[in-house]
Amino acid sequence: MNPITPPVVILAGGLGARLGRLTKRRPKCLVDVLGEPFAAHQLRLLRSQGVSRVFFCLGHLGEQVVEALGDGQKFGLEITYFFDGPLLLGTGGAIRRSYDALPESFFVAYGDSYLPCDLSPIHNAFAASQQDALMTVFANQGRWDSSNVEFHNGKILRYDKFQQTPRMTHIDYGLSLFNRRAFVDVPENTPFDLAILYQALRDRGQLAAFEVSNRFYEVGSCLGLEETRRYFESRR
Repeated sequence: MNPITPPVVILAGGLGARLGRLTKRRPKCLVDVLGEPFAAHQLRLLRSQGVSRVFFCLGHLGEQVVEALGDGQKFGLEITYFFDGPLLLGTGGAIRRSYDALPESFFVAYGDSYLPCDLSPIHNAFAASQQDALMTVFANQGRWDSSNVEFHNGKILRYDKFQQTPRMTHIDYGLSLFNRRAFVDVPENTPFDLAILYQALRDRGQLAAFEVSNRFYEVGSCLGLEETRRYFESRR
């Protein structure tokens, strides 16, 4: 384990609309994967990577997440929770809401993603870059979702999750590292998409990149959930 692995902020406040009836009465990070909430698998993976502290940013049915995961002790972790409140704040706004409690640097992941990658070299690359943020990318080639990153010679030339181009062969892997100062100018208590911050950081030359080789798994869609279940079944 790496004792200096930064904490992880997990964004788990979305409505999970693509899962239909499965998320009408439960948040998507708690959907069943082999008899356990998906979040349990995610937290055990993070603990195995040396993570000791996790921040959950919650919205839709977030109280169920607190009830299911508790203080994190059963996973060997310390968990802190933050709630959007009556207005869903989006991925960037949710992090801004927890700003005062965040350390100088931290990972950000999504509550519906399982990312079997090694955190240590990613953290080392971020420290060496001396930039405000680092985005991990994966050579997706449009296979598991729409590729949204133009990546060449270790640099992100373009990132846009709304307007893809043929040169976008990579995808935002769903794991990033940030310096806390990157969120200073994000408006408080206002819906804000993390994608906007990524683009602003890239334009300022403050967005480093790290290419990972292991594919991602996700439970944000019905197809993704079935693939993830098969993945865990194959590892039993």
